[in-house]
Amino acid sequence: MVSDPIGDMLTRIRNALMIRQTSVDVPASKLKIEIARILKDEGYVEDYTVGDEQPVPVIHITLKYYGARRDRKPVITHLERVSKPGRRVYSPRKELPRVLSGMGIAIVTTPKGVMTAQQARRQGVGGEVLCYVW
Repeated sequence: MVSDPIGDMLTRIRNALMIRQTSVDVPASKLKIEIARILKDEGYVEDYTVGDEQPVPVIHITLKYYGARRDRKPVITHLERVSKPGRRVYSPRKELPRVLSGMGIAIVTTPKGVMTAQQARRQGVGGEVLCYVW
């Protein structure tokens, strides 16, 4: 059993990028689907689909690369888990992080749903900082 499912998802994506895989499968949950949606909306992954395999549904994430086929480089250069099961990290609206001066994103879970820190700032809500992506 995995004690940190979000950390497991990020590690699976990170490992797949290191060996230049085109896609990765992750066990599904509502929170992981929302994270995959944000990664797609922000342009960090090509696409994601949710399968209804039994006994555990799976999110199939298609990774995004740039450059020529031989020298392709992953769009995601860094994934960092911030709030962990042993140490939760919460931020009020005014203290939400700016990742690389706006070049990256912070994914935050708020009372209004899962969103980027920039969207949370616009909506005037704070929340738990899940991870940084750039």
